[in-house]
Amino acid sequence: MKAAIIEAPGKISYGEVPDPAPAPDEVVLQVAAAGLCGTDLHILRGEYEAVYPIIPGHEFAGTVVEVGNAVKDVAVGMRATADPNIFCHECAFCRSNKANQCANLQAVGVNRDGAFAEYVRIPRENLYPIGEIPFIEAAFAEPLGCVVLAMQRAQIAPGSDVLLLGAGPMGCLLTQAVSHSGAARLAVVDLSPRRLELARALGATDAVPAGPDQTERLRELAPDGFDVVIDATGVPAVVEGGFAHLRKRGKYLFFGVCPTGEQIRITPYDVFRNDWQIIGSFALSYTIQESIRWLQSGRVRVAPLISHEIPLSDVAAGLERAQTDPERMKILFLPGS
Repeated sequence: MKAAIIEAPGKISYGEVPDPAPAPDEVVLQVAAAGLCGTDLHILRGEYEAVYPIIPGHEFAGTVVEVGNAVKDVAVGMRATADPNIFCHECAFCRSNKANQCANLQAVGVNRDGAFAEYVRIPRENLYPIGEIPFIEAAFAEPLGCVVLAMQRAQIAPGSDVLLLGAGPMGCLLTQAVSHSGAARLAVVDLSPRRLELARALGATDAVPAGPDQTERLRELAPDGFDVVIDATGVPAVVEGGFAHLRKRGKYLFFGVCPTGEQIRITPYDVFRNDWQIIGSFALSYTIQESIRWLQSGRVRVAPLISHEIPLSDVAAGLERAQTDPERMKILFLPGS
């Protein structure tokens, strides 16, 4: 099969690799669409906990084309997506309902070959049927599952004022989730006017251009700060600056993926004195089903977030665009085109 391979940080190729063969409890999916995630860029740059060489790609949907001999409840032809996180079910974290912190975590596209390929091999238990959801939309099930977990972690109270930093693809998924959470105000900050326009169309009450007037504008909207601040940028300087807009007894959700090893400055006394909560939200944890239901209901719209559909053979160009085009949104690779 054809696949994209990150040989080492900064080095990607596209070529022929062996077709995957399923273990007895696995299936093989023919990939119809695979989304490019910021984590893939971190892997390309050597900023994430990946192994090399690796076929990246953990957001995908397609059709089952082969099943292992122990799989009895899946038929060839099923339209499906998958949870890329493979849990051991045996460690202390798995046994205490904290599976995303599994001590033996494997992840498709991170330390196990992923979906930037014609075919991908996954355990049967990670497979989720998608019914008639279009493949290009079902490829959002994984990132939307991450948003579901973030909402479970943040517990946004009705009537809250929320500040969201970043209106990229994940920011716009969060925009819709927060707007359905009961928040009274949702202010979104981004550098791109087009992204801000989209965020407003998807539920933001206020769109604030990032820049020198940003702080003044946010103080006008929430003089005492925001009840909840969410970072969806993964930029350490932006994360650090978000504390200036956090209300006393507020919550700060770290959602964006900062490069490993990066640091920010924070005064512990401020956390103590202001009763702040700092919340992390890593990946997803059995939240794919909820995201599929959101997609099926139309309550979360993902089609407006797709800016590019690119043949997988042009993977290098797609990765370059993702790193240089400030206006791009979700890039989807189509292995069959």
